[in-house]
Amino acid sequence: MKETNMCPLLSVADLLQAELQEDAAHRDDGLCVVGIFGKSNMQSGPPKESIINTLADKHIFTLFGEPEDGAADSHIQAFYHQESRVLYLLLSSVCDSRQLLRACQSLSAGTGHSDAHDFWKGLERQHCLHLLYMFSVCHVLLLVHPNQTFDVSYDRLFRALDALRQKVLPLIRAVIKDCPVSKEWKVNCRPCPPRLLFVFQMNGSLKVSGNGSESGGNPDKPKKHSPRRRLQHALEDQIYRIFRKSRVLTNQSSNCLFTVPANQAFVYVIPTVEEDPVGALLGQLRSNCILSEQDTTPTVSGPRRYQQMRRSARQSGFGDPGSMSMGGQLVDCSLKEFLWQHVELVLTKKGFDDSVGRNPQPSHFELPTYSKWVQVASRLHQVLISNTDEEIAELVTKVQGQLKVLEGFLDADTKFSENRCQKALPLAHSAYQSNLPHNYTTTVHKNQLAQALRVYSQHARGVAFQRYALQLHEDCYKFWSNGHQLCEERSLTDQHCVHKFHLLPQLGEKPDMDRNPPILNHNSRGRSTSSCNCGRKQAPREDPFDIQAANYDFYQMLEEKCCGKLERIEFPVFQPSTPDPAPASDQAPRLPCEVTGSGDAERLKEPSTAQSHTPGDTSLSLALSLGQSTDSLGPYGDGEGTDTQVQQKRPSLVDRQPSTVEYLPGMMHSGCPKGLLPKFSSWSLVKLGPAKSYNCHTGLEQPGFLPGSSFLLPWDLVIRSRSEEDAGLTEPLDGGTSSWPAPNKTLVGKRGSTGGLGRSRRRDDMARVFVGFEYEDSRGRRFISCGPDKIVKVLGPGGAKDPATRVLNTDMPLYIPSPSQGRGLKPHFAQLARLYVVVP
Repeated sequence: MKETNMCPLLSVADLLQAELQEDAAHRDDGLCVVGIFGKSNMQSGPPKESIINTLADKHIFTLFGEPEDGAADSHIQAFYHQESRVLYLLLSSVCDSRQLLRACQSLSAGTGHSDAHDFWKGLERQHCLHLLYMFSVCHVLLLVHPNQTFDVSYDRLFRALDALRQKVLPLIRAVIKDCPVSKEWKVNCRPCPPRLLFVFQMNGSLKVSGNGSESGGNPDKPKKHSPRRRLQHALEDQIYRIFRKSRVLTNQSSNCLFTVPANQAFVYVIPTVEEDPVGALLGQLRSNCILSEQDTTPTVSGPRRYQQMRRSARQSGFGDPGSMSMGGQLVDCSLKEFLWQHVELVLTKKGFDDSVGRNPQPSHFELPTYSKWVQVASRLHQVLISNTDEEIAELVTKVQGQLKVLEGFLDADTKFSENRCQKALPLAHSAYQSNLPHNYTTTVHKNQLAQALRVYSQHARGVAFQRYALQLHEDCYKFWSNGHQLCEERSLTDQHCVHKFHLLPQLGEKPDMDRNPPILNHNSRGRSTSSCNCGRKQAPREDPFDIQAANYDFYQMLEEKCCGKLERIEFPVFQPSTPDPAPASDQAPRLPCEVTGSGDAERLKEPSTAQSHTPGDTSLSLALSLGQSTDSLGPYGDGEGTDTQVQQKRPSLVDRQPSTVEYLPGMMHSGCPKGLLPKFSSWSLVKLGPAKSYNCHTGLEQPGFLPGSSFLLPWDLVIRSRSEEDAGLTEPLDGGTSSWPAPNKTLVGKRGSTGGLGRSRRRDDMARVFVGFEYEDSRGRRFISCGPDKIVKVLGPGGAKDPATRVLNTDMPLYIPSPSQGRGLKPHFAQLARLYVVVP
């Protein structure tokens, strides 16, 4: 054959886009399209590509196949033989060993089971689309298999392709409605029902003897057919029976995905390759020489060309060694003769009459020219494979949506996994809902969900495991959030709200249980007992959920009943200048001396949770922790320290105007930034009465105190001018606020004594001050503390004997264990609630 009559090997996309210059003598002749697909292995023997070399009598494909750097996707290669008017389409997919190896290499090591399954199923769906394309544009199809056993999985594949074709048939009709082909082609979307042929490769273990006589004990009576032909007949019967049982083949060929001939062979078995390589090379050389001599003969077309090829094949022994007559057996044809008897029916426009039954209906047939075929094939390629044309993007999307029909046929493991996971879901739901209260918190929800997932993982299997596990998450969350979610708010004493999920009432709004979600105030059903600001009245209180309820609302309510008429000092609060003031989000950076300065040394602290809800340092003790709060003592602080120097340069708190736009989100404490005020005061400073109203022999006469623990601690102070020996302190004694000595500064006496005088004698220039740090627990038990770990206990007359020096020079803790614990396992803590000062 001449090189000018050949078209180089191209991909089908390049072939459809290229402008092929056809020979004028064959331009109007019909075109037969032959498709080749199937599987291949790594064993020795001719792969799928070598079949085209045999059929075209030319070395089209290289000996070692394609380069190994190709992609793992399916692709179709085309070879057009103009002289014989045959176009060969070869489909390479993941069913080929080289493509399978590339696909395995493309999977990373960390790919999960579900992702790997999606990857393989994506390749299978792509393979099905390429097969559907070939079944729509080819006249004859060759299914190549690497051994002599029929793969039953093709039955499932062809049923899937038939179902997919029926789904996308209306979409394909809309694509090719303008192509210059016959009406039957436009309706059926194919030139004819393609004829499917099967090519098997014989296994080396089935190699028969040279004479091929198997007469069963009578060698003089040879068989009529060779073993290979008998194998072909058996395979034909098996394949036809399988496809008829599964309804892939029916009586009317026009309704089938493909047809098989009723009176022609449609199975061919390639014989085993000879073991003698030298003899095989000599035979190939002899065949090539004979073909070269026959090239000079004039070209004959039509049936005469087919007969001439049969004679030349018999003479040269081309194709297989079993073509010669042996012992009276019928001569086996070559692969080219096997295919050409079907191709001749196409080229002579006879078509395929493969319908069977009592009333067979003739099927449509059309032999297109090359140009017409290219137009139809290009449109189908854009819809089914390339997806590049924007004009038909909507049709492409609809075609992709119809691929779900393949799942029921091809994805059997996914179907099994889904059925298994669906059976495991009710068991997991039961495990989640077992022993559940009507309303429960997030922690209980997570614990029950973990138990449900454990039950689910014991029964669920396969690739759908993760998808149904996510559905289990969603179902359990919906069950929890649909009326079973407990309010997640915790009180200041770390107790849950007992209501289901609800909203808080806005200003002026009333609670409403009928709304969804309901409008309610928080309630933990916890109650405690607390005293009012002055300490003279105790009352039960609800468990607070915010600082305002804990530090302000309760005491305002008791103030109307008890201490509303007492003299008090009002602390400044935030006065907004805008309708929507905002809390201070980030505290401004402060100088080191500002961290401990408060100026609120004498304020009385109410029961609050300063440790949990103060925006400053949560480890700070009360402002009277005088070891740190030296800048609140004025000139009695460390006069030589750098803090005092910085404080003198900084403007005082009085000089600063408080913000009217931002307010302090928590409560006032020693670490608050300057210039911010709270919306309400968490502190109260009241005057209980004159100094003489306190009797040191009877203590505080208020309810709730433990026996003997209501006595204030004495503190002796020098109030007159000192002698010349007392030159240690040089502060002015004008009776002003600066005349108060610093509690953590020791007064040096005449003899170097470090404390007050003895109990038996008292100097005339000393005045007695009484100080008391009161602690109160949640049950209303109150006591005065004389140290961080000691309470006042006065059993007899005379009042408290311990001086107040220890408590004034020590940081008193905010919380200590209550001395009166209950019978329960939960410990009770007492909180620093009030500071009493009796000024002489």
